[in-house]
Amino acid sequence: MQPRNMSMSGVVDLAAVKAAQEAKAKAEQARAQSAREGGTGAISPADLVIDVDEAGFERDVLQRSAEVPVVIDFWAEWCEPCKQLSPVLERLAVEYNGRFLLAKVDVDANQMLMQQFGIQGIPAVFAVVAGQALPLFQGAAGEAQIRQTLDQLVQVGEQRFGLTGLTVDPEAQPGGAPAAPERPAGPHDGLLEAAVQALDSGDLSGAVQAYKNVLNEDPANEEAKLGLAQAELLQRVQGVDPQQVRRDAADKPADVQAQIAAADLDLVGGHVEDAFGRLIETVQRTVGDDRDTVRVRLLELFEVVGPDDPRVIAARRALARALF
Repeated sequence: MQPRNMSMSGVVDLAAVKAAQEAKAKAEQARAQSAREGGTGAISPADLVIDVDEAGFERDVLQRSAEVPVVIDFWAEWCEPCKQLSPVLERLAVEYNGRFLLAKVDVDANQMLMQQFGIQGIPAVFAVVAGQALPLFQGAAGEAQIRQTLDQLVQVGEQRFGLTGLTVDPEAQPGGAPAAPERPAGPHDGLLEAAVQALDSGDLSGAVQAYKNVLNEDPANEEAKLGLAQAELLQRVQGVDPQQVRRDAADKPADVQAQIAAADLDLVGGHVEDAFGRLIETVQRTVGDDRDTVRVRLLELFEVVGPDDPRVIAARRALARALF
């Protein structure tokens, strides 16, 4: 597993589209299956801190990161700063009550993991969210800094990947939580997998068509709607000259297509509020078909970010004010 950095700023990272979709789907499936079986899926507070080795990394970290952000504490018995940091992380794991899982890795016994993460010294703390690795901090850190970093991590997990954390029951027996069951194959899994493979290979037209094929049979399929919106956005910005697009938007504030093109670039670049704000302002100064064109594009960008994102909720209110 080669770690990949992921921004903590809460922007839209379209390179993480596949991971976000899969993480949300797996988390929802696990919760639904647990409810159908009459269980809570609750774990003991003791299970919030686990020891991980190379053999179990795929299962205990990568797979679990589709349910909850996993914080990795790289430590060693001889490391004095580790002896100060690790107890703080363990205490916070319990205090955060399932909003993240703490995985402890002894670097002396797991040299390969240390090399894969590019660690030069310990203590070193990373996180994995939906299969994506990102560095949090290295060396000694104060509790206030640790809390701030963890708060950002939890927010990213919730807003971008729909990871609401684990259910913790103080009465549960340690090690007694059942593994998340495998989801039975759905009627559109083949088409959705084809869409994801097309995205991975850079075949955006193929991905768009595959998602449309799903929606033709199941118009309410949320995974397909999200995937289609994201694939179409990537398709629209492919091959454009960003500087020219931004010049056109600056020089032609009344040009609807220029503003729409710039909003697409804003979103791909992670400037979510800028993209939404640009189109809402354009709605305010247009009428008729032009206004409707901008409104429709804004709704498409809402699909890319996700309906539960606070920025989408705020922009929907602003759009309603602009229209009425």
